[in-house]
Order: sequence, then C-alpha cells, then structure tokens
Amino acid sequence: MSEPRWSLRDVPTRPGVYLFRDAEGKVLYVGKASDLRARLSAYRREGGDGRPNTASLGLDAHGVETIVTRTEAEALLLEDTLIKQHQPPHNLRLKDDKSFLMLRLDLAERFPRLKFVRAHRPDDKKAGGRSRLFGPYASSRAVRRTLSDLHRLVPLRDCPDHEMDNRSRPCIKHQLELCSAPCVGLIDGKEYEGLVEKASRILSGDTAELEADLEGRMNAAAEALEYERAAAWRDRLVALRRTIEGQGVRPRDKVDRDFVAFARAAGQAAVHRLAFRDGRLAESRSHLFRSSLPDEEMLHQVLTALYGGGRRATPRELVVPLEPAEGELLSHVLGDAVRIHVPRAGDKKRTLDLAGENARSALERHDATARRDQEAMEDLLELLDLDPGAEVVDCFDISNLQGTNVVASRVRFRRGHPDRGGYRRYKVRTVDGQDDFASMHEVVLRSLKRGVAEDDLPDLVVIDGGAAQLAKALEARAEAGAFHVGMVGLAKARSERRVKGQRKEQTEERVFLPDAVSPIELPRHSPARHLLERIRDEAHRFAITYHRKERGRIKSGLDAIPGVGPAKRKVLLRTFGSLEGVRQASVEQLMGLDGISPELARTIADHLAGRKPDPGAA
Repeated sequence: MSEPRWSLRDVPTRPGVYLFRDAEGKVLYVGKASDLRARLSAYRREGGDGRPNTASLGLDAHGVETIVTRTEAEALLLEDTLIKQHQPPHNLRLKDDKSFLMLRLDLAERFPRLKFVRAHRPDDKKAGGRSRLFGPYASSRAVRRTLSDLHRLVPLRDCPDHEMDNRSRPCIKHQLELCSAPCVGLIDGKEYEGLVEKASRILSGDTAELEADLEGRMNAAAEALEYERAAAWRDRLVALRRTIEGQGVRPRDKVDRDFVAFARAAGQAAVHRLAFRDGRLAESRSHLFRSSLPDEEMLHQVLTALYGGGRRATPRELVVPLEPAEGELLSHVLGDAVRIHVPRAGDKKRTLDLAGENARSALERHDATARRDQEAMEDLLELLDLDPGAEVVDCFDISNLQGTNVVASRVRFRRGHPDRGGYRRYKVRTVDGQDDFASMHEVVLRSLKRGVAEDDLPDLVVIDGGAAQLAKALEARAEAGAFHVGMVGLAKARSERRVKGQRKEQTEERVFLPDAVSPIELPRHSPARHLLERIRDEAHRFAITYHRKERGRIKSGLDAIPGVGPAKRKVLLRTFGSLEGVRQASVEQLMGLDGISPELARTIADHLAGRKPDPGAA
C-alpha cells in the first residue's frame, strides 16, 4: 500500500475540523474530530476511517488543513459552515440552512417572544423585517433546557398571539413566576423592553447572571442534602454553557469582518487571522515571526503588514484583542471606513478566542517542529561523523522531459529547517540531451564556485542519487576547491535480489559516503532518515515546479505555430533538444523530419525568427 502525500507531523491532538485538498487546492472532504491527530491517523491505515466513501481519501488528498476549535460543538458547527461553503464531492450528506436549531426574537411584535426556528435569515418577513437570531445551537436538548431556565430570570411570554389577545386573566406560568403576564397588563411596554434586552444579552453570551442563579440553586440543594436536585441544577448549568458554544463560527450577518489574535512565547509570536466574507469563513491562516515589542506595538505592525500597501482588501471591521498602538496613524493606513473593535463578550469575543486558540496551536506546532528538526540534525551529524557545529545542508535535484529542457534545483536547510533565501534554480547549459550525471556535475560546480567566491558554502551537500551521481559531485567539489564541504548521496528504497533466484527484498533508504565500500542503510523511523527524505523531497518539488514553468514556455512557443500539434512538437523537441535548438535549425533540417512538409518547415522557421510568412513562397 502506498503512503499518503500528507503528514501527521504537525496535526494537534485537539478538537477541530480538517479539510482534505487535491493538487489544485480544491476541497475534497471536510470532517470534524474531537482529536484531530487520532482521526487523521485512521486515514493513514488501510481502508481509511472505515466509511466506504472515505476509504481512499487519505491517498487521493495532496494535503490536509486543520482548524482548531475549543470544543466539539464548535467543530460540529464549523464543519457544517465549511461544507456549505465548499460543497466537497466526498461529503455525500450535504446539509442545508435548516441544519441546526436557532432562537428568533421578533422585535416587530407588541410583546416579543422567543421562537424555535431552523433558518438562518437575519430578517424574517414574518417579523416585518425586524428580528434577531441567536445560535445556531449544536444541541437542541441543551437549548430547550436553557430557555426554560431563562424564563426564571427573564419572564417573557411564550404563548402565541391569538392566545395572548384573548386572555382575561394570567395563566399558571405567571403564578410560577415564569411569565410577566403582558396579556392582562401586569407589565407595561417599557418594562417589557427591558426584559427583552436582558434576554438578548444572555443569549449573546453574557450569561453571568443566569449562571450565578443556577449555581446558587445547585449549592442550596447540596447544602440541604438534596443531591438529586443539586445534580439536576448542575446539568442545567452545563446545558447553559453548551448552548453558547460555537456560535462565533457561524456569523449572523454578512459584514466583511476579520478576527486577528496572537500568541507569544520566548520571543516567538504567532498571529492567526479568521476572515469572514459574505457570512462565510473565507480564510484561516497563521503567520509566525519573532518579536520583542509590546503587544500594542506588535499588533500595530501586524495589521500594517497584513493590510498596508494594498496587500489585501481591508474588511469593514477588524476584531482584535486589544487597542493597537498609534490608532490614528493605523486608521490612516487602513482607511477611515475600517472599524477596529475590541469585544468584551458575545459572539465576536468567542470567535476572537477561536482565532487565539489557532494562534496558540500554531506556536505549539512551531516549537515542536523546531525541537524535532534540531534533534534530527544532531542525529544526522552523528551518523555522518560531521562537526557538531554544522548546520547548513544543500541538496540538488535534476529534472528533465525526455532529455529536453534540463533544469536543476538547490534547496538549503539550516538547522533542519528550510531556508528559502538559499533556494536556487539552474538551467543546464553545457549538457546536450539527457545526461543526469553530467548535469549534476555542472550545477554542483556552479553552486560551489559561487559559494567559494561569496563565502557562502554549506556544511553538507546531499546528492539525489547513488554512487555514480556522488562521484560526479565529488569531481565538481575538487574543481571548485571546496574540499571541506561534506558530501553524500541519497538513494531511494527499492526492491532488489540479494542472491540470484531468491525473492526480491525491500532495501531501505541508503546513504553513499565518499570512498566507502558499501552504503549505510537508514533505519525506517530514524530522525536522520526523515530529515534527509524531507530535504530530498523539497529539492524534487522545487525542481519539478521550475521544470513545469519552463515546459509551459516551450509549449507556448511551439503551439502558436499553425500546423504544429502535440505529435510534431514532440518530434521537434526530441530532435533538436529545446526550443532554442528548433529556432537555430535550418529549413532543410526541419524538412528532414517525418511529417514536416517544406511549407510547414518554412512556417516554423519564420514564426520562430519573428518573420511574417511569405504567402508567395513555393
């Protein structure tokens, strides 16, 4: 069974949602989990997580993205939001806007009451365009209990209009202090408005008073040794807290709004941005950097870096954990139309807390990765018997298409972590056709010569290949005079017969050392092996990306010629090696190829030379 293309290395053991994406970044599947690492581990086992429609997802996906939530309820609601937004092909049971229970307060009514609804429209026609929605709620049982408790503190009516309009005396709920009896005038409109506002605050997350009431009842019952009643009040307190979980991941309006929160530890900072556009989560992204500035000044710089200079469109509202320094100057950078808001409670505070949780998770992953990279680097240096102070590793890879358009890449890792500033791309200049050994010699020589001139040599060079490729690289090292640079070859695991006639055996990854009789086989789970594989895979990715770019240029140069299709383009490139080779070929050389007529040969030559075709030419 082949291995998935994505890694569990940085997946946290926390609740949240995960998104499988294909090579183009399209979402294939959205799922939720109480433990993201445990759930995603199931996809790496044969058969996926056990469900028929997800059995091959782990292999089909090119990447996985995770968003941490504080609770499973938040994960459930965020999953529903993302499914509706992306409509992934593997989520077979797509949910509509009536998935979760909500509470609606119809403000157009004479005495508003709370109603259960399963819709997500801020303005309901039945409410005359004036209504407030609370939720959604992941647990309908919990919100019904909470609503029952809410009436003890805020005795709103819950009877329908026709019943209220025809009453001549209060119902039994008034006697139980669960209703203020507006039906018979026992409360005026202004007082009732105060109750409505109080209920709105509680449902928006300001639940301190209701929690205190329930906690007091629970303690009183416990002191009276009525433990069953105390347990019942405890359960209602839990239900109240459950009803307000996760509302922030489903905004009630369609205002463009970004939530920016940060976490800090030992000079390292992580900022996470949750961007909502048109009522949907449009982006969830973390940024890591080093900073020793105070929080207010750091936030000022973060917002300037994110939105200054037109880098990205600014939202109507920025929700942040504190007021940034130099607010007037920042308003000038962002524009007066952008409102900066610091919430104290409610849905915005919960969503901001969610952004903070993701920032802390990113920082934890970064710290864990840095420690793991350092340990792997130390293991590699010990394995290769290199100076313990060595920290820079370069790796080279060659990429070509049937010997045409040969390119190479160099990636640089510093202390086990990618150093993007040290990445380089090369076009192979001196090698004709497909000769990976000569190509490797050329690019290593060019790199080391420049390193010698600029005093920028690595401590170790890793060559993607075996003994032959390493030998060419060693020749290049000698020519460049970089004798102190360590050099090894890394050969992939493969199946081979150790003795003729026996079954094939699977070899492990092998490291070839200069002048060594046989290579070193790397243990499957050793940190040094994982680091070398990661470096080689990154070099291969970087080379392939460059080659695709160059290949696209070749296609655009030949495909624009009338009469040249895929088959003739292949013949031309195979014969002359590159687009430049075709350009330098004579008409007679072009005519000598199968399928290239004299007229087409002149058309190709004229087109590549930038001349207009002569319509009178024979």
